[in-house]
Amino acid sequence: MHSRLDPSYREAALRTLTETEFDVLVIGGGVVGAGAALDAASRGLSVALVEARDWAAGTSSRSSKLIHGGLRYLEQRDFSLVREALRERRLLLHRLAPHLVRPVPFLYPLRRRGWERAYVGAGVLLYDTLGGARALPRHRHLSRRRALRLAPSLKPEALTGAIRYYDAQVDDARHTMMLARTAAQHGATVLTRVAATELRRDGNRVTGAWVRDDQSGDQFEVRARRVIAATGVWADEIHALAATPRPFRVRMSKGVHLLVPRDRIRLATGLITRTEKSVLFVIPWGEHWIVGTTDTPWDHDRAQPTASRADVDYLLDHVNAVLRDPLTVADVTGVYAGLRPLLAGESDQTAQLSREHAVAEPAPGLFVIAGGKYTTYRVMAADVVDAAAPGLGRVVAPSLTDRLPILGAVGYHELWEDRLSVAHRANLTGAELERLLGRYGSAVTDLLDMIGNDAAMAAPIPGGAGYLCVEAVYAVTHEGAQHLDDVLSRRTRMAFETPDGGVSAAPAVADLIAAHLGWDRTTVADEVARYQAQVDAEQAARQAGAGALDSAIARDQNLQASSR
Repeated sequence: MHSRLDPSYREAALRTLTETEFDVLVIGGGVVGAGAALDAASRGLSVALVEARDWAAGTSSRSSKLIHGGLRYLEQRDFSLVREALRERRLLLHRLAPHLVRPVPFLYPLRRRGWERAYVGAGVLLYDTLGGARALPRHRHLSRRRALRLAPSLKPEALTGAIRYYDAQVDDARHTMMLARTAAQHGATVLTRVAATELRRDGNRVTGAWVRDDQSGDQFEVRARRVIAATGVWADEIHALAATPRPFRVRMSKGVHLLVPRDRIRLATGLITRTEKSVLFVIPWGEHWIVGTTDTPWDHDRAQPTASRADVDYLLDHVNAVLRDPLTVADVTGVYAGLRPLLAGESDQTAQLSREHAVAEPAPGLFVIAGGKYTTYRVMAADVVDAAAPGLGRVVAPSLTDRLPILGAVGYHELWEDRLSVAHRANLTGAELERLLGRYGSAVTDLLDMIGNDAAMAAPIPGGAGYLCVEAVYAVTHEGAQHLDDVLSRRTRMAFETPDGGVSAAPAVADLIAAHLGWDRTTVADEVARYQAQVDAEQAARQAGAGALDSAIARDQNLQASSR
């Protein structure tokens, strides 16, 4: 088995879909779907995973990029969720994905003297110890003077002191893609741009699905003894295909994040502060800060959640409440919006809905999972495979993904220790190799081999925020990217790390990947034009007032239809 998701793999995988009866068909290529495919394949089951767009194209590429227990859930007394998430954080940091998940310190400013320090300190102490969470440095109490040394950009009057604690962060889109590649490494057949259009049945039992290959337009059936739907905010569509009552409702909550240049906020740590509805994060991200997030209901297009000017203003207003030097719209380098699939409850406020998950079997052979947090994806995946495994006619081993490293993890630490000599041999700077190790782990050796064969691959992409040419090529030769947007938005993050949304880099990237995808000059021009139109639509939506937002969303939908 191999994990190289190149065009030839895709051709073979499409044939396998039509020729095989699988134990499990997973629909949905977000973090839970990719995790479920890995969980099932690593137990020895035959697995197919299909995704209608690209790995992590929805919620799983648009999170706060945090692997965390959810400090605020302690206040809601959701101790079991926090304990579970902190246990998963420890596993990801130290065993499963040390190349993709890394510690990040946070400063929690205190605003009231006396009781607040004791109250918050008790919560952070619990956060340090729940679920075997002592995988990171313990929290520390800071005076206002010491806090301002770490955070000189904060207004002195905005705090009386602070508490510093640690969490972890991840590039969510790359992590999800690496999960899918690891599933392929363990024998799963994994495909993007393949949409489930109808469930296959034998009587009332679900026995697979009819799918459409969006690249060719061909439709065919996939036979499977179990179907797992991990479709997030698209859960209702699966219930409609199954023609069964919904076992639970999923409500969509929109989370918007801003990117601002690192030099605009002088902080030596991340920052977390309370708002009237939730919390506000300021998270280090390379040469930027991520400022987020909002938590508001959304009932528009699920494929293209858009940030409005009101969302941007909300975040700027709240972060400026604690900054000496206020940010303006001109400081915003990038914006992205994602949708959280929340299990519906009694509350009308999405900020109060459950972050826990649920598994149901709405029809025999069909298993649906919804809710949850990015951090707990592995537990969710194991739970839904546990539910689907009985009745397959043989003993299915328990989940072993708690000790199964993700592609790139094995050998990462050794390469990191030897990074300076590795960089020298590859004619890269130490900083360039460190950045590559943090994106590819030990798989960086594939990229170094490509550079060794063609030194031009080590050149930066023009307008590409420091990404190298080899990264664009590797995205299509190994990581399954099929369109320009796949490379700019998810394999790299140029789409939101550059002020123009990756537009200036798009022609060079299209030229780099064209030969590997069999594109002619007309296709290259079409891909660049389509990407430009997509960015224009997103920027128009951002500038729109509430009354103009629907028309901007309609433009997004038309763009998607024209890209198929």
